[in-house]
Amino acid sequence: MSLGHKKILQIGYWSNSSGLSTIRPETVPQKGSSSSSEVLLQGVIWPGQTDKKPRGWVFPENGKQLAIGVPNKVSYPEFVGQSKRTDAFKGYCIDVFTSAINLLPYAVPYKFVAYGDGVKNPSNTKLVSMIQAGVYDGAVGDIAITTNRTRLADFTQPYIESGLVVVAPVRRLSSSPWAFLRPFSPLMWCVSGVFFIIVGAVVWTLEHRINDEFRGPPKKQIVTVLWFSFSTLFSSHRENTLSTLGRMVLVLWLFVVLIINSSYTASLTSILTVQKLYSPINGIDSLMASKDPIGYQENSFVKNYLITEYGISKARLIPLSMPEDFEKALKDGPKKGGVAAVVDERAYVELFLSSRCDFSIVGREFTKNGWGFAFPRDSPLAADMSSAILKLSENGDLQRIHDKWLTRSACASQGAKMEVEQLQITSFQGLFLICGLVCFIALIIYFSLIVRQFTKHYPALSESTTGRRVQSRHIRTFISFADEKEETIKARSKRKYEEGSSSKVETDDLSNDNYKKCIKRDLSLDASK
Repeated sequence: MSLGHKKILQIGYWSNSSGLSTIRPETVPQKGSSSSSEVLLQGVIWPGQTDKKPRGWVFPENGKQLAIGVPNKVSYPEFVGQSKRTDAFKGYCIDVFTSAINLLPYAVPYKFVAYGDGVKNPSNTKLVSMIQAGVYDGAVGDIAITTNRTRLADFTQPYIESGLVVVAPVRRLSSSPWAFLRPFSPLMWCVSGVFFIIVGAVVWTLEHRINDEFRGPPKKQIVTVLWFSFSTLFSSHRENTLSTLGRMVLVLWLFVVLIINSSYTASLTSILTVQKLYSPINGIDSLMASKDPIGYQENSFVKNYLITEYGISKARLIPLSMPEDFEKALKDGPKKGGVAAVVDERAYVELFLSSRCDFSIVGREFTKNGWGFAFPRDSPLAADMSSAILKLSENGDLQRIHDKWLTRSACASQGAKMEVEQLQITSFQGLFLICGLVCFIALIIYFSLIVRQFTKHYPALSESTTGRRVQSRHIRTFISFADEKEETIKARSKRKYEEGSSSKVETDDLSNDNYKKCIKRDLSLDASK
């Protein structure tokens, strides 16, 4: 037999011969006949009005319902709120809880108990601590799973992701006559200009001795260097490179210019065609660097988190209750007693921004957590509710509940994007480093060849290195030699070689004549004797 709440439900009979059966004992067949114990019993209704066998967890006696604490908040009733007429709770969190508990294989009697006075937002941490104290058998609401709270109770799997983000006022960037300068940072512009001049000077050095286009009066050569440098930006340089080293440097530089051109074009196109939003706040790092006040949701864990994890002064943190308070504080700004930005959980922020287009999330989400339901330590409900939440996610019910309560953004500016970051020198430092290294190696090789050539043409000067005047004269001679056209040097070298050969022949002829004269003199002396 099975004991219900107020009546006895007969499911079968018991006899020593047949055991449990639906047949009365007096009608049980004699031994040797077919056993009637194979006849199935009638269905059993277990406590909780379910026909499924309990899994071993004992519910409170006498049909006592579980007391589930629910934060009685004044802000964001879309997540959890209490009706003023019926005192019933409703909202996204409530629907997720009821849908999940209906998927459990056993009945769980429960009742919602309001926690808070309904005037200001209660502390979810204190609500969870009251589970440990035995005041509540669980907690349902917008309760973030934090390290401190997990020490007080067991949580289910998160049913919504909600990390911390920064919200700040934004404005549209109007077109500017200097918009063409936005793609690159000031440092990037300066470094690029310096490298244009450096590469032009290097190519001029490598080509000066062999290329007539890179020779002439000083003023003309300065103009040639500048023209050649910046004309490579459009590949319109008309000067030809003749040396191997010059061509090597120029090919690499044209590749660098191609990358710079492509990046600049893409960034400028984005700036001019996509609507941009701008905010002086770039994220949590810029908030830490400033001294402006920061808003947070009243009685949330955000305050202690910012103080302990980021070292933000307690005096800078301003508690705010309603979304309207958030909006007013952000519009007023620090100069009018407001805040520079608000730090809150993403789930709240997305709902806040759905109808307020003058604000936006700036920077990246800097924490990762979620909301879950809290139960006492070692309660089977935590694990079973986690499985039920997974089922809700898999069958799409969790998304349908989300779409029911949390409206999508209606702002026309949502197609806009935060201001595109300027291209920094760090994105191109590898290219500039390689280009600079190649220029340096090319100059080393070039001057090594000149020094070697100089020592051949002026061996006496290369050996004599004593005295300041002598060294100064040698340096001037070397500079004059390096500035001289290579064809002239080769012609002079050839002429010296020919003059040296002819003088040697004359010397040899003179020696032969003297030798002959000496022989004749010796022969005449012998004849006189």
